[in-house]
This record gives sequence, C-alpha cells and structure tokens, in this order.
Amino acid sequence: MALDGVSHSSTVTFEPALTVGPALAAVVSDRTWYPILVGVVTSAVAFGLAAYDHTLTQSVHAASIFAIILIALIGAASVLLRNRQEQELADARLVSEVAQRILLRPLPDRIGPVRAAVHYAAAAAHASIGGDLYEVVQTRYGVRAVIGDVRGKGLGAVETAAAVLGAFREAAHQEPALDRVAAWLAHSLDRTLRESDHEGMGEEFVTLILVCVRPDGTVESVNCGHPAPMLLRGGAQARLLEPEYYVPPLGVLEPAEVCPPVLSVLFEDGDRLLLYTDGVVEARDDGGVFYPLADRLALCAAGAEPAEVLERVHDDVRRHAGRQVGDDAAMLLLQYEPNPLLTGPAVLSLQKVGRPRRGAGEGVR
Repeated sequence: MALDGVSHSSTVTFEPALTVGPALAAVVSDRTWYPILVGVVTSAVAFGLAAYDHTLTQSVHAASIFAIILIALIGAASVLLRNRQEQELADARLVSEVAQRILLRPLPDRIGPVRAAVHYAAAAAHASIGGDLYEVVQTRYGVRAVIGDVRGKGLGAVETAAAVLGAFREAAHQEPALDRVAAWLAHSLDRTLRESDHEGMGEEFVTLILVCVRPDGTVESVNCGHPAPMLLRGGAQARLLEPEYYVPPLGVLEPAEVCPPVLSVLFEDGDRLLLYTDGVVEARDDGGVFYPLADRLALCAAGAEPAEVLERVHDDVRRHAGRQVGDDAAMLLLQYEPNPLLTGPAVLSLQKVGRPRRGAGEGVR
C-alpha cells in the first residue's frame, strides 16, 4: 500500500504483489483459518488499491483477486496436511520412545555392587533405537551385562537386537557359566534368523560382549567379535581387557561351535569398566583418523560421575568427528562400589542357597 501510494505512475500497480500475504500466512502459522483470514483482508486491500489506481475494471485486478483467493485456499489445505504429517511424526516418535523403553530399558543408578550408566545415540535421524543393544541385570550369579552391535541398520537390525536381548534376559538368570550364556544367545539368534524374512537375513551377525561382576569383585567377560572393554583404575590410562583369543561374532559359526574363552579380572573399589560399540571408536575426523578412546578416556573420566563420564566421551567424539556420528553408538559404564552392608558371608551363603521350595521354610524371609 505504501509503495502504491508513493507511486505516481498511472500505468503501475502493486496489487499483484498482495498474493504474497496468504502464501506467507500458510508458512508461519499452524492454524487452518489463518491463510483464509489473511486472504480476506488482502482481498479487501486489493479492492482499495484498485479503486485508488482506477483499475477495478481491468484484468489485472480480476487476476489478482483470483490469485489471492486461490493461494489462500491452497495455503489452508497445506496447513491442514502439514498438521496431519506433524501429528503422525509425533505419534511415530512416541511409539519409538515406548519401544526404546521396552527394548532398551533405562538402568538404575545402582545394581548390586555396581553403579551403572548408559549412553545411546542412534545414527538414523529422529530415531531412538537402532542396531546396538545393552542390558544389565542382577542375578544370583552376580551383576551381568551385555552390549552388542547388530550388523546393518533399520527394522531388521532392531528385530535381531530384540531377539538377542530377550534371550539374554532369560539366559543370564539360568546359566551359571558365562560362556554358556553366549551359546544360549547363539542358539536364539540362529532360530531368529531362520524364522525371519527381512532383507539381508542370510548375512546377519551380532558382535557382543558379556560381563559378570560377582559379589567378591571378580569380573568375568566373554567376547564374541566385539571391541574389547576398557578398564579404568585410578588416574591411569585405560587398559584394554582383551581375551586370550577372539571368536567370530554370533551368527557366523554354528551355535554348537560357540565356546568363547572367559577372561577373569579382580575389581578394586572404584574401578570402572567401559563397554562400547564400534560407533564410538570408528568415528573419524576430516583426516580419516579414528577416535582415540583409550587415550581420551582417562581425561574424560577425571572427577566425574558415571553418567557424566559418558556425556563427556560422547561430546568428545562429536568434536573429533566434527559432526553427528554416522553409526549407532552405545556406551555402558560399570563402576565397582560394593556396599559393605550388602556383601559378606551371610549374603553370599543366601545367594548359594537360593529360593526355598514351595511348602518349605515359609517363615524364612
């Protein structure tokens, strides 16, 4: 209106420029009626400019009014469609969050003699879950944990990860030996892959590491083709806990051939064990250099709580790569802090005895 007012040319009108109004209204608002309202106001302004410019009977005025009405209707329809898409996306994110809480359950700060923290970042945009898996459970044999990485991405990897986690949650309580837990998972994975029909199932495999922290501080680990965990003791540099020999990931060998070695280490009070997936150590900078986790871990862990340690490592990985990590990245930190009131011969003997049979010892608590 201002431009038309200062223009003194009888052959120039700014009326067609008013079509921008309802178009911008559809962009800036999520109300369906807003582009219509702006279209009505803009049409009234167009009539005023046409009367001022004496163009009411000219085709430019009719074309401008038609364009304003058309763009206002299209804008209202686009707002409606955008609102529906945003609602569908919000519903999908809600389902993803629920699935994550079921598949990758949040961990309590303390599990028996261990303080635990986890950090998970999915590679897929707006995704909460991917092909990495983790779990920590309290069993009669001690605190048992698993972290693993399913080959590939997408729903097929999530399906495989769910099968492995379900098998671990059962096997961890049933199998006394940690290597037999790995064999149990191998059988479960083999059955899942044979029953699955998603693309690439013939080449599916899972790298994982199993850990058991016993009440006396003995830590057992079983590695199936996974990056070795790192032990932090005091302010010293991180130490890799590598097995006597590596075995292939689950899904490569026949389940009956899965018999990985068990590595045992004695924990000291305050020791920390970091389990992680290859998305952390395979993050590269612009020069193609992998992230040096063993060199940076002690610095990131200095004076920090377990959850804060993982946040520092994640931020350091992103700074190293200069961008979002291109692969799923999971980290699980176990810190040994035995509670004197929950350890000792009495508790150990009760763990060995187990639960009384039905009808026997009803008064025992």
